[in-house]
This record gives sequence, C-alpha cells and structure tokens, in this order.
Amino acid sequence: MNPILLVIAPTILGILTLFIRGEKRRKWRRLVLLIGAFLHTGGTISLYFFAPQETLGKTFQLDSLGLLFLSITSLLFLLVSIYSVGYFHHEREKYTEEGVSHLFTPCMLFFLASMTLTTISSQPTILWIAIEATTVASAPLIYYHHHHQALEAAWKYLLIGSVGIAIALLGIFFIIASAKGDVSDLSFPTLIRSAAFLDPHGLRIGFILVLVGFGTKMGLAPLHNWLPDAHSEAPSPVSALLSGALLNCAFLGILRFYTLLSAAGLALFANKLLILLGLFSLLIAAIFITRQRDYKRLLAYSSVEHMGILALGVGFGAGFGSLLHAVNHSLTKGLLFLTAGQVLIVYRTKMASDVHGLLKTIPITGTLFVIGGLAMMGSPPFGLFVSEFLILKEGFTQGHWIASSLYLLLLGILFVSMSRIILDMTQGERKEGVTQGERPSWLMILPTIFLALFVLLFGLYLPSSMVELLKSASTSLGGPS
Repeated sequence: MNPILLVIAPTILGILTLFIRGEKRRKWRRLVLLIGAFLHTGGTISLYFFAPQETLGKTFQLDSLGLLFLSITSLLFLLVSIYSVGYFHHEREKYTEEGVSHLFTPCMLFFLASMTLTTISSQPTILWIAIEATTVASAPLIYYHHHHQALEAAWKYLLIGSVGIAIALLGIFFIIASAKGDVSDLSFPTLIRSAAFLDPHGLRIGFILVLVGFGTKMGLAPLHNWLPDAHSEAPSPVSALLSGALLNCAFLGILRFYTLLSAAGLALFANKLLILLGLFSLLIAAIFITRQRDYKRLLAYSSVEHMGILALGVGFGAGFGSLLHAVNHSLTKGLLFLTAGQVLIVYRTKMASDVHGLLKTIPITGTLFVIGGLAMMGSPPFGLFVSEFLILKEGFTQGHWIASSLYLLLLGILFVSMSRIILDMTQGERKEGVTQGERPSWLMILPTIFLALFVLLFGLYLPSSMVELLKSASTSLGGPS
C-alpha cells in the first residue's frame, strides 16, 4: 500500500462531509469519521505486512521513525473517534449546526491527514507545511464550544504556533543554505548522506531556530504558553489528540533535524540544547502543577513535563527510551483526557477541588482515572515507569550526573503534587443526584479500557516487533539503540 493514500483518503472524506446536508447530517458525519478512522488504521496495519520502499520519490519517505509515529497517531485517532460518538451524544445542546461546530468532523479528518503527512515527509519544506497544516486544521476544534475562553485559547494557539512555525522556517532556510548547492536534492536522506560537507555554522544556527520553532509547537518551556489553554478549553476527544498525537508531530520534526546534526558530527551541540530545554520544561511543569486547580490544565502541564522528558531523553542519548516514552505518553494522556471528559459530563466542572468520590460515583471511570494517573506519575508497573527509568539510566551512564539528578528530583516533586490532586478527586463519598443519563456510555468507556490495557501491557511486556521498530527508529537518530 502506498502511504500517501493515508493522506489522500481522510482529506477526500473531510471534503465530502462539508456537503452533507439534511436532518440526519450529524449521524452521517459521525459515520464518515468512523469510516475514515477504521480505513486509516487498517491501512497503517497493512504497512507492517506489505512494507513499501523506504523512499517514495524525493518528497515522501516512510522509515521506521515515521512508521512509529504514524502508528501512534492512527491508533489514538481510531479510539478517539469511537469515543466521540458517545461524548457528543451527551453534549448535544452544544453541538449545533452554526458557527464552527459543523466543522468538527471535516477538521478532524483534515487534522488526521496533516499529521499523517508529517510522518511521511522527506523534504524539510514539506515537513514544515505539514506541521503548519496541523495548526490550521486543529484550531477550529479548540473553538468548538464557542465561548470566550475557547476563542482566546484558539487565537493564542494560532498566534504562538504560527510565530513558532515561522521561526522554524527561518531555521530550515539556514540549514538548506548550509548545503551551498553541493547536494543533488534537499531531501533528508540526501542531506544526511552529504552531512559531512554541510556548513557546520549554518547547521548550528538552523537547528537552534528549528528547536525554538518546533519546540513551541511541541510545548517545550518557555514556549508552552498556548498549551494549557488549548488543552483545557478543547473538547476532551480533541485534547487527547492534541496531547497524544499533535505534540509528537513537532517532536518528529525536531528529530528529523537532530538526525542531520548527528550525521554531521554535531550531536553534542544539539544534546546540550535539548537537555537544557528538557530540564526547564520539567521545572515549569513542577511549579504550575503544584498549585493547579483545573484538572484538565493539570493534564496539560503534565504534557509539558513529558515533552521535557522526551527532549531530555534524546539529549542523554537514550533514543530507545525516549521513543518508548513517546508511545507510552500518547497512550496514557489519551486515557486521561478521555476519562476527564467522562468526569466533566458527570460533575459538570473542571475544578479538581469540586470533584470527590470518583471511585464510588462512577466506579469504572474512577478506576481508569486512577490507572492513568498512576501511569502518568511514572509508577510501576506501567509503561511510563519503564521509559523514564531507561532515560534516567542512560543519563547516569553517559555521565550527565547533575542533569540526571535534577531530573530525578523534579520527577519526585511532580509525583507528590499530582498524586495529592488525583487522590483527592478519586477518594471520598459518592456524589449525590447523578442520574443514569449523566453516566458515560459504553462507547466512551470501551476506548479508555483499551488504552488502559495498552498502558499496563507496555509496562510488563513489549512485543518483539515493537522492540525491533523502536531499535530501528532509535538507531536512525545516531544514538545508541
């Protein structure tokens, strides 16, 4: 199967949904969304059995790194799409056919197409266009609820994201200029093969700008300002995709250029920058999570934390651990944002102080929320514990004693802060007055159960095929496998 079809199919379906009219337009759009999600996941799975050539011309490629992030995106999108059918059944009073709401399904499909394009882009400029397209496609989703906080979040997302993307484009120009016309084309494979002949000064300047630009989209502090508002104000299914899939696209963009610097012998320079931003992101997350009251913003700042861990892992040279952490974080954050949506439906508040007795009020949701919370905090036996430990181990092995010690200290602070909030929400007496109609439907619960099983499984056992994919992808970064 040609991976380009995974971009074309959701794009066509998204355009078709714009023309759906009639009394049952809502149901037909949801059906098209599910069809697009299942087709995309089926196509992604087929790539494991009928692997295409690694290079698809000079514009697209599907290497192990791209396949890894494509798989995460496709699986999470499928589960979110199923969840959305049940979620918006509870939000029908907000789902009107006016304003931006009717754009939900087409924007979701365009969002999927742009994230897929990010994973298969071989040209730096095409990669930049794809990441910018994710911004345009997802901004209306953040404004779904049509109130002023959502509008502010969407504008902040567009403004800060666009500035960051513009800085990244300037960095790409510097990197392209460093080739001095000595390469046959400007695709990543060709640039990497010619890395020894590239101007190191241009590469350094270009990578700094790319790291700042894509780091803004990734949510690395101090460039994270858009993230808490966007994740908090967007509908929970959208928040799950923003945290579990969108941030990975920006991370992948950074990894593409990191691979180039590694091939040029400048990995040490890039590692220092990544360690610095990673530690600062952990520090900012620890400060804001400690006194956080909104549980969706808590999850958003947790994303800042884990993006910092990803940057730190690559900086330490823990390629395998960092990529495993990306997988575990996507699944865990998807689980938490989807369960947070269920909590919001029942309690009708985002204030953590107003939520008590989750385990008694909605036992299944409460249990899943506890599982996700423990996993997010890096508790054993969940997947994030394994990946965080691998990153810490590699940090000490490579001699980063101070950075590794700070990493461990900040993880401890974050563990204490988050555990206090999550335990307060889940413990206590049952909330009175909850009707059967306010309880989450099974269409909302089943996807979260699957995510919880994956989060637990990857802490206890990694399939050999997944290990091989992670090893191949981490080796391509230039670090140890």
